[in-house]
Amino acid sequence: MSPVQRISIQKSFAELIGTFALVFCGTGAIIINQESGGVISHLGIAITFGLIVMAMIYALGDVSGAHLNPAVSLAFWVAGRFPLRSLPSYLLSQLAGALLASGLLHVLFPNNTLLGATLPAGTALQSFVMELILTFILMLVILQVSQGSKETGWFAGLAIGGVVLLEAMFAGPVCGASMNPARSLAPALVSGHVEHVWVYLTAPVLGAILAVPCSAILHIPTNILNETND
Repeated sequence: MSPVQRISIQKSFAELIGTFALVFCGTGAIIINQESGGVISHLGIAITFGLIVMAMIYALGDVSGAHLNPAVSLAFWVAGRFPLRSLPSYLLSQLAGALLASGLLHVLFPNNTLLGATLPAGTALQSFVMELILTFILMLVILQVSQGSKETGWFAGLAIGGVVLLEAMFAGPVCGASMNPARSLAPALVSGHVEHVWVYLTAPVLGAILAVPCSAILHIPTNILNETND
């Protein structure tokens, strides 16, 4: 095995592990909250999502960039920060990790009917718009604090995990605050509740891609920035 192949496998494995951890802990918190009569609470669920994203960025950011999200990988590619040849392996690894997490949660909690699936509290259109805007904000922050296609550095984990926590806290009761096609698709497939999954496959991707030109507009080249500071 060549060094290039080894690195590619390491990156894919990191994405699988990271997305598994995200879905297992995040949707696991939703399931356990239901099973325990609300002990964790909505705030606790939001904190769980934010903390696991932050932890995985610090643990895996230097390996794969810790995308953990097909919408993020696609947006990095659109932004020219991520090679097309790596995109299929990242998307497959993220989906595999999410499916493994939902499958394990189904084994652990066989009587739970939703397994943390994201479902609109109101209309599908309302959730579509919410998910689009939420993912736009999340991706804009990711693009602004990441280095290339890697979510690394001391502030990246705090900023990105904080946005996930914030958005899950205020928008979770309305749309589920998924911002992640893999996080929504896996529990939907395993639980069989796929009636609204299209919302969570399309809106996050569109929102993430819309953030790319906005981030480009906000980007100031270093040489110009230095001139304005002189």
